[in-house]
Amino acid sequence: MEVGIVGLPTVGKTSLLAALGGSAAAHSGGGGQKPNLAVAPIPDPRLIEITRHIQTKKVIPATLQLVDVPGLHHSGGDGKGANAFLSHVRQVDAICHVVRCFEDPMVPHLDGTVNPARDIDAIDTELVLADLAVVEPAIDRASRAARGNDREAKSRLTVLEKALPILSEGLPLRSDKDWSKEEMHVIRGYGLITAMPVLYVANVGEDDLAGASANAQKVKSIAEAAGGEFVALCAKLEAELAEFDEAGRAEMLESLGLAEPAIGPFARTLLRLLGLTYFYTAGEKEVRAWIIPQGATAPEAAGAIHSDIQRGFIRAECFSVDDLAKHRSEKAIREAGRLRSEGKGYVMQDGDIVHFLFNV
Repeated sequence: MEVGIVGLPTVGKTSLLAALGGSAAAHSGGGGQKPNLAVAPIPDPRLIEITRHIQTKKVIPATLQLVDVPGLHHSGGDGKGANAFLSHVRQVDAICHVVRCFEDPMVPHLDGTVNPARDIDAIDTELVLADLAVVEPAIDRASRAARGNDREAKSRLTVLEKALPILSEGLPLRSDKDWSKEEMHVIRGYGLITAMPVLYVANVGEDDLAGASANAQKVKSIAEAAGGEFVALCAKLEAELAEFDEAGRAEMLESLGLAEPAIGPFARTLLRLLGLTYFYTAGEKEVRAWIIPQGATAPEAAGAIHSDIQRGFIRAECFSVDDLAKHRSEKAIREAGRLRSEGKGYVMQDGDIVHFLFNV
């Protein structure tokens, strides 16, 4: 799963990347003109629960691939401010739009004041302009190819001509809810950013960890109106938490009255936004989390591990994390009749722990 992080300068994107992927990752791009990259493990309390009852040598969480686009700012209306950087995020699965909601005189805002609605509109405008800069020349190319009776070009042209007036009105492509799967396939082929699902992150101060301030609530209302998702977090605090060992982090969280770092809800919200879910494999060698689409069947989940397992799928032996927490061992789960044997038509459930039986 790949996520592109966008936002104006000084909104806290670098701190968020540090919290997600470690402080070194936040600087891996090598300067302000290149994207910062990170592979971030997704915090998962259920992995901890599994390892309480199944001894293992290695624990492997699911991960996010993050692409942070530095330097995105007002372009003056030509889209170049975005286009210089956004080629790096045109193939991601979702956009994380970080919005500044904190006051800090030591870190002056680009426009002098903190105003989430203005900042969101500024970035949305840049992304629309960037997509227009892709669509307009693509229409010309598709038109020429379509005149040669190229059926694929005709299909592309139809989608592009549908997209153009939406973008010309200054609206993101996701504002039209009637795109078909075939049309979305064309749109993804062009990497049109405003069609991607978006998570709005209200970056709050340490005095507003619940996101109750007027600024954070404004971001929430914009997210709801746009059909996106919303989380509030303090990126500075999350980056500090990421530097602690497990004991130190637990102590700091307790002092703040928090059950877990906000990065956990952030990642789970992204999964929900993208229609994804987890399953787990667990044994002596490793306990591992896997990400699959919601509604995936058992053979499809097996394919996330290896195509041979999907090809030779026989059945899946499943139990839930809740079953493991209650019965404390696979042996006890089996004796309690909670171990399920599922066939090819089984739809995976969030939190399934699975052993796949296969033959190739």
